[in-house]
Order: sequence, then C-alpha cells, then structure tokens
Amino acid sequence: MTFRLLLSVSVLGLALGQAQQSHAQVLPSKDARTGGPKTLHTKWAFPHVASGGAWKARAVAIRLQAKVALGLYPMPGRTPLNPVITGRVDRGDYTVENVSIETHPGYYLYGNLYRPKLKTDRKVPAILNPHGHWAEGRLVNRKEGSVPARCINFAKRGMVAFAYDMFGYNDTKQAGDHRTYANDLVSQLWGINLMGLQTWNSIRALDFLETLPEVDRSRLACTGGSGGGTQTFMLGLVDDRLAAQAPCVMVSHSMQGGCLCENAPGLRVQFSNMEISAAVAPRPQMLVAATGDWTKTTMELEGPGIRSAYRALGATQYVDYVLHDYVHNYNQATRESVYGFFNKWLLTDVSDTLEKEFPYAKEPDDKLLFLTGGKVPESAVNREDLIKYLKRQTHEALIDGKPSDEKSLKKYQKRTRLAWERTLQMPIAPAKLLTEKLGQAAVGDLVVTRLALGLDGLDNRIPVVQFAPEGGAKNWAIVVHPKGSGALLGPKGAPTGLAKALLGQGVGVLAPDLYQTGALANTDVAAKRDLTRNYFTVYNRTDLQERVLDLLAVTRHARRLGDKVILAGVDRAGLWVQSASPMADATIADCGQFSMDDETMMAPDLFYPGFYRLGGFEGIGLTGGATPKFLYNTGSQFSTTHMSDVYQAVGAGDRLHVAEAAASDADLAKWAAKL
Repeated sequence: MTFRLLLSVSVLGLALGQAQQSHAQVLPSKDARTGGPKTLHTKWAFPHVASGGAWKARAVAIRLQAKVALGLYPMPGRTPLNPVITGRVDRGDYTVENVSIETHPGYYLYGNLYRPKLKTDRKVPAILNPHGHWAEGRLVNRKEGSVPARCINFAKRGMVAFAYDMFGYNDTKQAGDHRTYANDLVSQLWGINLMGLQTWNSIRALDFLETLPEVDRSRLACTGGSGGGTQTFMLGLVDDRLAAQAPCVMVSHSMQGGCLCENAPGLRVQFSNMEISAAVAPRPQMLVAATGDWTKTTMELEGPGIRSAYRALGATQYVDYVLHDYVHNYNQATRESVYGFFNKWLLTDVSDTLEKEFPYAKEPDDKLLFLTGGKVPESAVNREDLIKYLKRQTHEALIDGKPSDEKSLKKYQKRTRLAWERTLQMPIAPAKLLTEKLGQAAVGDLVVTRLALGLDGLDNRIPVVQFAPEGGAKNWAIVVHPKGSGALLGPKGAPTGLAKALLGQGVGVLAPDLYQTGALANTDVAAKRDLTRNYFTVYNRTDLQERVLDLLAVTRHARRLGDKVILAGVDRAGLWVQSASPMADATIADCGQFSMDDETMMAPDLFYPGFYRLGGFEGIGLTGGATPKFLYNTGSQFSTTHMSDVYQAVGAGDRLHVAEAAASDADLAKWAAKL
C-alpha cells in the first residue's frame, strides 16, 4: 500500500505544530543539563522555519557542522583517482564493468559501473548507488533489496549507475573491518572517523562519474537505502553537485543510524537527520519510508517538517515523500518510486514517470568482484598507514597555513574561526542571553552582585558572582577556577587570590560556576557521561564544550559591562580558557606545565573531537588573532613556539607574554591593568 503526499491543510498544520521548537526566553529554575545523555534513539522535533532567509542561514551552519564533524573542513586535496575499468559485460542495451579508484593515495574503492548502450553522443545522467548494511554489500539481490536491480534499471532508462562498496565490504577490505575503523578517542581528536571516510569515498565516486565522457555533470544524483540512505543525504549535504537525491528508509525523528559509519563525533549535538536532509532545499529530493521501521511516521512528522523548509524557499514542488507497507527495505516498490522521481527530474526527454521496473538478471558475484581471488594492489595501504596519512595531512595543512603577516593572519582567522565555532559546538542559531539578578550587596568598597546567566534554549543556568570596583570598571575579567567561584572567595564572600588582585587594579571580575563545577557539580550526572559509550560525542557536548558554551554566555554579559573582556584561568582551568580564547580580547592562562599528547588530551575535562584539527592550544590561540596573552607556568613541555613565531611575524611580539615559572597574582593583575 502506498500513501502519497495528499495531506490536508489541517493535518499538515498539526504536524508542523508538533514539530515547532519554541522557547519561553526565560532561564530554567535550575541548570537543566542533568538528564541522561542523548543517544541515536532520542526523539527530535523539526524546528519552526520562520522564513526562507532564516532557513538558509541554518542550512549553512548545518553544512559546516557536518564538514567539521566528518573531518572534511577544509576539504582534503584531491589526489589522482587512477581509475581502472575492467571485466566489461555487454547485455545488449547496457554494459556492466568493474571499477577501482584511488580515493586517497594507496587506498582503493571498488564498485560496478552500469552504462546504457547509447546510439548517439548525447550526455546522460549518472547516479551513485551506495549500499546499506546488507551482508552481501553492493552484490545484494534479495526480495527486500537489490543493488543490481536498481542499477540495471537505471541503465535501461538511459542513465549511468555506479554501485560502490562501503568500507570493509566486498572488494574494499584492505583497511580492515567495517565497524572497528577509527573507533577510539585519539581518532576523534584528529577528526578521523568512518563516516568521514565513507563520505569522502562518495565525493571521489562522484569525481569519477564526472570523468566519464557520456555523463552530464549537471544531472548527477544519488540514492541508497538504510546505511546507503545515510550516505545519500550526507553526500547531498556536503557536495552541491547533486541535481537530485533519494535517501530511503533512513530519515527519521527517532533513530539516527546504528553503525559507526553513520555517527561522526560532533554531528548531531544540535540537529537530526531530518534537518540534514532539509538543508539541501531546494534541490529535488524524495524520501521513501516503510511502515515496518523507524521511518513509519514520515507522512505525519518527517515529511511535513522537511517540506516546511522547502515551503519557506518557495520550492515545495521539489520535495516528495512516500510510505510503503513493508519492513525495512529497498525492494521493488521502493525502487519504482525512485525510478519515477529520477525520471521526472533527470530525464528531459521522458513524458511520463515510467515507474515500472524492467526485468533484470544479476551477473554472478565472481563477475562483479574486481579482486577475484582477493589480491590487492601492491601499493595498497593498511589501516594504520591510512590513519597515519590522514593525520599527516592535517599536520601539513596546519604548517602550510601558518600565518606569516597580518594579511595571512586575517585569512587564517576567517577560516579557523568557523571551524572553532563548530568544533566547540557554539549554537548554530542565534541564542539570546538570559539574565536573572538574584541579589546585590556592598562588601567593603566593592559592589557584589549575584546573577544567573544562560543562553535561550540551551538549558544552562550559570551561577555568577560579579564584583565591581567602587566607581565601576572599564575592563572585566572572567576568572575561572576548576572548583568554581567558591574557590575564589574568602569566608565572608570577599574575593581572594587573582580575583582580589584584579579588583585592586581596577579590573571588574566575574566568577562563574561553569558546567560541573561549584554549585553545578553533580556526581550522578558525571557518572552517566561516558565518552566511549553509545556514540556519546555524536549527540552530546563534552564537559569542555559545555564549559565553553557557559563562557559564551558570561562573555556576552561582560561586554554589556565594559570595554575589554579578559578570560583568566586558574590552575587546571587555565587549559580550559585557552579553548575559549577566541571569544575574548585577552587571555591569562595557567598552563600547569602541561605536556600535550594523546593520553593527556583524553582527560574528560579537556577532551573534545577535532582538537588537533584546530591546531591544538596554539592554533586555537591564533584564531582570535594576535590578542594579548599571558601564558604562565608553561614549564619546558607546554609549547608556544608556533604561536610566538606568528606574533613576531605580524609585529605583535610584545602582546604575547610567556613565563615558564608560576606568576604571582599581583603580576598578572598589573599586566591586565595595562590593557
């Protein structure tokens, strides 16, 4: 049974009403980040789309977030594909060939190319066909799903079709098993993950199709089911060459993908697959759903939600969705829906949708495998060497992009600021600062105000103690202690240590309790936050990312109070504030003689995916430009050489103060007073 897009206005309005995300724009009564972590089964609502402009802006942020999560921002260099096409079989009206391409040097992707037998030199559409998690991979030919069936039928309809392997399937096994590639925390620090590699393979597969002389580059498309559906909408999101796409039985509000290859760290902290699919609007897109899986509510929830984005752009005619009464599948009914959709948008000389599937005969498996016998090329790299290559790529890009003058520093800032915002999970939509004044009193010659701050819709309620010198302050310092604001106060609530010294120099002080510190410390919540379980970092901010989010709120408040904002981190918090330094005008950081390596960066209070891709502490420190910094207690291990070189190159060497030894609170405050 098939249910087409024939919804009444009232039903559609109800569905969109259910999907709206509205906020009362008031602080929660307590910090609401206390529940269990989100997972791939967390239910999402599609956000209200206020306007076409608002959706375009959100789509840009979603696209960038995905590229950063996949390790594809900036995009890697495209090395030669070195395609090899062999084993041609002629079936009269189409041919089948075996293909090998080199997506990275020494890393090979294999597949089958189905081509129509053309009688003229006209250009034709070409369709990528990623497979899902069928045991047979691209060779699957069951009642529930057949990759050869759809590829043969595309060819019979006058379209080129390329079916290619997922990592670890069929011929593409040189780097090991599918579900164990780059599944460790160190790989996350580098932004290396299976979803990123498979998306890169899809991009390179599209590059390959563009090399074929008969292919019309303006009519490229992609379709796949289940995990292949994930690959379809991810490729569509990050590569604008697709003219149409059809992700099948995958776009859901309640299940985001159960495999490593569908879960890139940092991808779905702020949005779901529904928004990923909608972000390609107004590109023609069909969603095919099934009553027997997690897409069963497509006609009421997912479809109308995505269609609301198309409506905002005046493009509802470009999106379609259909529900078939089957279990999870890419069966004949699903395929016929896709045939009709692609015929409509890709074949300019077809007068009707031609949905009916033509009879087909799959070639024997041994004829479709490129590596019959299992022998890989001598130049093929193993998993370890592939990951080493990807790490080396990142390192070389950072060295090549090292600023050498003011112009190149500005260029660096523009590029890395975007990456920093997405890596640290800054809000992808405008988030209003919310403020609640809890009380005010005089303590000596200081005005002490107790506040709660937060960002609209982000569930944070941050306790802050604000100290204003008599007569006010021009500049303000946000002083962060790993134990919270209480560690900066004496028995009667008077400031001590660095906070006291700064106030003595006329600098205002804000002392916050960041996430899981001070009043927000919660051992029960902390016990649930296991970085290694249930794709935690795909769906949740790490502790450090939550703290940087809190600092964003406190920094916005500080800018209302005075001129310059100084981030100051005491003890271990000196490392925390360095990841937040681009949002400040100056930074004071206790470096704790920290030795940065894979083991130390996996500490729960420091870890977040993509840290190395930002260039570590030094690269992040340059993201805000050559702003004043006092980095102390560096010892001999904490590196500042790269940063110092850039400061010197732009004539700002005097703005970077580095001390191997600990610094006194008085010296730090005097330095801050001169800003």
